[in-house]
Amino acid sequence: MRETAYAKINLALHVRRRRADGYHELETAFAFVDAGDELTARAAAQDSLTVTGEFAGALDDPFGNIAARALGKLPRADGLAVTLDKRLPVAAGLGGGSADAGAVFRMIRERYGLPDDWQERAARLGADVPACVESEACIGRGTGTELAPLENDLAGTPVLLVNPRVPLATAVVFTAWDGQDLGPLPDGPASQAMREGRNDLEAPATAQCPQIADVLAALRGSGASASRMSGSGATCFALFENGDALADAAARLASDHPDWWQMQGKLR
Repeated sequence: MRETAYAKINLALHVRRRRADGYHELETAFAFVDAGDELTARAAAQDSLTVTGEFAGALDDPFGNIAARALGKLPRADGLAVTLDKRLPVAAGLGGGSADAGAVFRMIRERYGLPDDWQERAARLGADVPACVESEACIGRGTGTELAPLENDLAGTPVLLVNPRVPLATAVVFTAWDGQDLGPLPDGPASQAMREGRNDLEAPATAQCPQIADVLAALRGSGASASRMSGSGATCFALFENGDALADAAARLASDHPDWWQMQGKLR
């Protein structure tokens, strides 16, 4: 079996309040890129996980990561030997671990089916995991686990992901949020969320990682039709009118900033 763990981006991310349980109430427009980590699996006597790829070394405990825990959440008659090619940077605002877990859920669904309470099991792994199982554009509320449909008029749009290769812990960025509720997510399709929405974590993330401002400035000067930081950073994304414009921008950024990571794709 083979699955792509599709990179998650937030077209908009509105943080509404801090909750008594320490989490934050938010509204977000999730979208997914048709590229990301790659997972392969085969039947085995017991579950196992092997991590390879550029960012494998960033996972301190690959056997305790979220993909391995996803295997443990879904009992089956036999095991799966999973190989994870880690192509997405870690702690990057792309939901990489959650996307990996979502891909595990899809592989198990294809081969064995999922239990009726799979959404609850996914939510216990992480707030982004339920959305990453289907990896389709949607609205997330609550901590991000309460999902609703989103009209996806941006499907097929070329997208460029750029990260300055600086990991940024989600908890640190949320803690630094100023607590100001700037209003709800706009009603409407994905393009409206992108056009009229915002990312309330951009300011606290940039305070922790000033390179975010440099990435955003470069993307805004690249000919993109829109750009924004994703999640809690430090990855930023830009949308383009066509593939040629994206390719030209990617080439210029690679020349000007060879130390930055980037990935090209289209929105699903």
